[in-house]
Amino acid sequence: MLAIEARGLAKRYTGPLGRKVHDALRGVDLAVPRGTAFGLIGPNGAGKTTFVKTLLGVVRPTAGAVRLLGGDPEDPRIRARVGYMPERLRLSPAWTPLEILASVARLKGAPLPRPRALALLEEVGIAHAAARRVGGFSKGMRQRVGLAAALVGDPELLVLDEPTDGLDPIGRVEVRALLARRLAAGATLFLNSHLLAETERICGRIGILVEGRLAREGPLEALTATSAEWLVRFEGDAPAPALAEAGFTAGGDGRWRFAGEPEPLNAALDRARAAGALVVELQADGKDLEVVLAEALRAGREAA
Repeated sequence: MLAIEARGLAKRYTGPLGRKVHDALRGVDLAVPRGTAFGLIGPNGAGKTTFVKTLLGVVRPTAGAVRLLGGDPEDPRIRARVGYMPERLRLSPAWTPLEILASVARLKGAPLPRPRALALLEEVGIAHAAARRVGGFSKGMRQRVGLAAALVGDPELLVLDEPTDGLDPIGRVEVRALLARRLAAGATLFLNSHLLAETERICGRIGILVEGRLAREGPLEALTATSAEWLVRFEGDAPAPALAEAGFTAGGDGRWRFAGEPEPLNAALDRARAAGALVVELQADGKDLEVVLAEALRAGREAA
């Protein structure tokens, strides 16, 4: 079953008297299976935030249709099963984290006893400030409160717009661990982020939005794959002639390359180990998301 389904999604903004037409979305089709972590990336102005708002029923599309968890995103029963953290998080400065969570729980119609609210704040690392007014919070602390608010009601679908923005490196590690736990428990994650390294660490599927169109979409390993090549690092005193005889080619950066599928790779590694080599690192050769995004942008400009 699908957590998110968009068909022919389009959104056109017009200025006064119909002038200054801007097509933020141009016929986007997307299907996100339940229980997966999906990352939406793209340059500024690509339409990512418009797409997220359209998914949630905050913005109505000019054309096309959206379904969340098999239902209408404007249906309160569906919205209660979705947790949302917006990009521009606005929290009342006079409220405490406990009061904010209680307000979200009332809107969702989800019971939230104080012990459960404190547990959510503990999960995001802000329980020590549960009774403090958020007006004195740093951006990172506000992000943690916003994430706790998105988790109210144990949603089946989490839609998070820049969830780690403003967090320090330790905070980002903690959020990744939290999201991994939610994913393991069966939730679906939909992340919109400009932090490509974070997206790579969290998401198994990626979509690239360029000028309102979904330029590429698929499993992360498929988008970043280059060829059937592997990078292997052996312990420093590995016998170079034996490695070459086993089928490895020196890469010039201390690593050796092997071209082939997993089965011949395993056979080559067995020959290398038999010659006394010790494998200390093995990874598939591939591109990172920055390269994939740059390629999608170039292809979009050439097609325009």
